[in-house]
Amino acid sequence: MDSLALEATSPKKAANSPAVAPLMGPVAPAKRKPAKKAKKAVVFFEVEILDAKTKGKLCFLDKVEPNATIGEIKSMFHKSHPQWYPARQSIRLDSKGKSLKDEDVLQQLPVGTTATFYFRDLGAQISWVTVFLTEYAGPLLLYLMFYFRVPFIYAPKHDFTTSKHWVVHLACMCHSFHYMKRLLETLFVHRFSHGTMPLRNIFKNCTYYWGFAAWMAYYINHPLYTPPIYGEQQIRLALVMFLFCQIGNFSIHIALRNLRPPGSKTRKIPYPTKNPFTWIFLLVSCPNYTYELGSWLGFTLMTQCLPVAFFTVVGFFQMTVWAKGKHRSYLKEFRDYPSLRSPILPFVL
Repeated sequence: MDSLALEATSPKKAANSPAVAPLMGPVAPAKRKPAKKAKKAVVFFEVEILDAKTKGKLCFLDKVEPNATIGEIKSMFHKSHPQWYPARQSIRLDSKGKSLKDEDVLQQLPVGTTATFYFRDLGAQISWVTVFLTEYAGPLLLYLMFYFRVPFIYAPKHDFTTSKHWVVHLACMCHSFHYMKRLLETLFVHRFSHGTMPLRNIFKNCTYYWGFAAWMAYYINHPLYTPPIYGEQQIRLALVMFLFCQIGNFSIHIALRNLRPPGSKTRKIPYPTKNPFTWIFLLVSCPNYTYELGSWLGFTLMTQCLPVAFFTVVGFFQMTVWAKGKHRSYLKEFRDYPSLRSPILPFVL
């Protein structure tokens, strides 16, 4: 009875229960459309440029991109002040601070979205190539004027006469070779990290080079000039020293040129190459100055002339200042810079 009752009631339950779907494989979930990435809002900078001396407002630049460089900001500033072209501008974070580099990026500087910079006028500028050509052409021409004894330099009876001492002619060839080399290196070898320098500096530099060249040439080519004490042996030794250092100096300039691709300001640690003249890089940071000093020591020994010796001493002090500055820059910029190196003289200075 109970079983019959159950059988009788089961169809009703089945009729009242929801329909069961036929057996099928797993149903794949519906694909959702990927949410669109929200674009990051670019935060533009406002740049205010003040006069470093008066603190007066010179320019306000609105909506400057965060990846703008100082060089680009200089170009923007130039548009509102055409008299100050980019090479003439010094942009600083502080009125008495150091100039920022053209490649410095705005968002990487310690400034907020409203940045304040200070401007200082560097004065009229001139290209380094022009400066070097002027500095080196002068000594070359001046020395030749004394060598050929043009009128109004010595007594009239010595006009256009030649010296009887062969060391005088050798000295002229060495001096001319040195400055011809410098002129050619300026045109075809050197790559300058800075395009210009203040125009006023050319007068100071030319006074130094031209003045010393005239002073040396006057005494070496003077009719009363006397050759070195130890004669031919001293002259030959000095010539070997001079030529050796000239080749070394040229080799270093080539090595330094190859470190910097054209049009870039890349700085790398200079290392010795296959050229034996560059092996001095193992001991010295600025071997171009080391070889330059050796060249002038050789010229001093060759001519045995006091003005030449004085020029060599003054040049050594100046090159030491430059070498120490460059050495400090290497140490600051490169943590793995070789500790054995000295600025200009191995183990000494």
